[in-house]
Amino acid sequence: MMDTLVRDPFRDVMPSFFGMTLSEMLQLKQPEAWGEFERGELSEAQFLERFFADRRRFDHAAFCATIRGSYAWLEGMEPLLAELKARGHTMHVLSNYPVWYRWIEERLALSRYVSWTFMSCRLGLRKPDPRIFERAAGELGVAPSACLFIDDRPQNCDAARAVGMRAIRFGGDPAALAEELLPLLPVQQR
Repeated sequence: MMDTLVRDPFRDVMPSFFGMTLSEMLQLKQPEAWGEFERGELSEAQFLERFFADRRRFDHAAFCATIRGSYAWLEGMEPLLAELKARGHTMHVLSNYPVWYRWIEERLALSRYVSWTFMSCRLGLRKPDPRIFERAAGELGVAPSACLFIDDRPQNCDAARAVGMRAIRFGGDPAALAEELLPLLPVQQR
């Protein structure tokens, strides 16, 4: 979802909030906290306390408000989802993301097009763990080969393929994605 449907605030909004570069933030942040937050192992309060390895203080409420207000569609993705929905395709989100996905829903209403079905914070698993892909197919009641997975990270696409899913790596261009994706999809009857 992040950097596939929605602009990810991690690379620009977060460092800007802290008045540092992305490189500086990456050096100072606690390396495991984000993954634990995405798997639902940390509450928001615990995550914010552990964000920096040195436990430096910052205004948690202002940080959350900044992130919450920063979510925006990647240009061209909303029309593509609308077209896919109009063609009768059912779409699910399988994403590594914490409970903040609710903020994305509040701001962008992705549920008009997709179901928030497979969120790492609810499943306790993150891509590229093959179990998350197997679980998705299992819960949908379909063979992995019936699923088409789209992601911006090659390792996630490789993991989906390893369990039998078809996968497309999104390179940032919605028109190129549509050109590759649409011929692969059958026309659905409503």
